[in-house]
Amino acid sequence: MELGKKIRDLRFKAKLTQEQLAEKLGIGPQSVSKWENAVAMPDITTLPLLAEIFGVSIDELFDLTAGQRLNRIENRLDVESDLPQDVFLEYEEFLKTQLSEEATKKRAVELLAYLYWHRMNAFGRKAARYAKDAIRLAPDEKGSQWILQKAAGHAVWDWDLANHSRAVDFYRELAEENPGCILPCYYLLDNLLADHRADEAERVLEKMRAMKGYRPVIGEVYRAHAALARFDEPGADRIIEELVKTHEDDDAALFEAAQYYAAKCDYEKAIAYYERAFEKDPRRPRFQDALLGIASILEIRGDYAGAAGTYDRIVDLLENEWGLTEEVELLDARKERDRLLAKAR
Repeated sequence: MELGKKIRDLRFKAKLTQEQLAEKLGIGPQSVSKWENAVAMPDITTLPLLAEIFGVSIDELFDLTAGQRLNRIENRLDVESDLPQDVFLEYEEFLKTQLSEEATKKRAVELLAYLYWHRMNAFGRKAARYAKDAIRLAPDEKGSQWILQKAAGHAVWDWDLANHSRAVDFYRELAEENPGCILPCYYLLDNLLADHRADEAERVLEKMRAMKGYRPVIGEVYRAHAALARFDEPGADRIIEELVKTHEDDDAALFEAAQYYAAKCDYEKAIAYYERAFEKDPRRPRFQDALLGIASILEIRGDYAGAAGTYDRIVDLLENEWGLTEEVELLDARKERDRLLAKAR
């Protein structure tokens, strides 16, 4: 439906004359007449007030399809780090209405998860900032330490709080309910190995070998991490080195080798493998993960200028290969570069 017709229908529904609507908007009645007859369009600054008068969202003024509204929600979540409360509630309400529609249910569920994570992440940053302020005021008190741990993902010492048993149970059940689906098995492996449950991880890995989508290269990586979980470091090293010797041009193998050595704090090898992985990546645009790994290592080692220089590479990648301009990912990369430059001075 055209915007002019939509305004007319909403005006009739609100039992308003053109003159009454014009008065509420602070404009002349001839402007409303022009809109409704498709002679002119409302100024963009008028749209929020129009939506408020009619009790609808701006999206509803344009009579967008459900698919278009879902796209707009996803795009906005991608480019903004925080949403105004009214926008959050509008998106939440709309997405919940789509849960009963078979055609949009899956996407609506995904976007609800994204919406709540987006809000949690925004609030988490605020919680971490204030928790740090509180800790600085009383550094010898536990006070807000638990808030900072939860909000910023800091390490938790107590095993009963730090272990991943609930995640293991979820992914094990998911794998059992979907025996032909390999992805839950990979997530199950991740959580088992994070808790050094190597025997269980190897049993899962053995079952995965016969599954569609199994990747032998990644299988070897998990075998190495299972050895590491048993504290067999020499055996794990041999598996990784044999893997990269056999797959020296495979960016995925090189990247996983970098991850492996970074986790062991063997930073020189990790950086070398990250660089090789980035160089060998055949995709365009390339992902930034290898560069992020390098930047993290350089910052850990106190080379803030080098880390900032790596973020220059990330910014260049996002701008010139991904074509980003104002998206959150690019803005965050610039902020990180500036933060590191300030530390380097």
